[in-house]
Amino acid sequence: MTLELRVQHDVATDASPVHVRPERRGLRGLLDRLADRRAAARARRVDDQVRELAELVHLLSDARAVVERGWIQHAWFAYLDEHGRERKASSAAAMDVQGRPLVGACLVGAVVSAAGGPHAVHAPRVQHSLDVVWHALARDEDEPVLWCPAPDIRMGRVRDLTSWNDAPARTGAEVAGLLLTAERVAVQESTRLQELRVARSGT
Repeated sequence: MTLELRVQHDVATDASPVHVRPERRGLRGLLDRLADRRAAARARRVDDQVRELAELVHLLSDARAVVERGWIQHAWFAYLDEHGRERKASSAAAMDVQGRPLVGACLVGAVVSAAGGPHAVHAPRVQHSLDVVWHALARDEDEPVLWCPAPDIRMGRVRDLTSWNDAPARTGAEVAGLLLTAERVAVQESTRLQELRVARSGT
């Protein structure tokens, strides 16, 4: 099951005339044009964020599928070597997995795998997905997501996710459940951004 992210579209519900701001001249006209440009730039940023969140929903769904196929602890990946033997790779040895059959992954490893594998570990889509997963673990679902924390904070969050994954009583079902919660967080964040855009535009 993948959560669907719907993009809201503004639709006129009556035939009332649309208020058009009269064009002003001089300094006030310049200020109006600058305000319009800033509003257009904000709208483009929201559109970009909504598109990225839709991609994150699918990535997190794919990560959940990785966990459901095979979940591990105390390593990022489990894979088969050239002799068909199962091996485990930590984050430091993650590149050993590239091109080999994956048979299991931890929470963080599943996100990395869903994004394309170890070579994508520093890609924005991986970092932002981990931001959403950490939010699902440590914050209320309805709170805004804090994007792009400082590098040391982000590393601390990865350690939080790793420690949670490796807890003795943890189960694969709980890890898959957290990823499903992260999908909901991404959908709700998209809805929040779109509602904020509509409120700012006054439509």
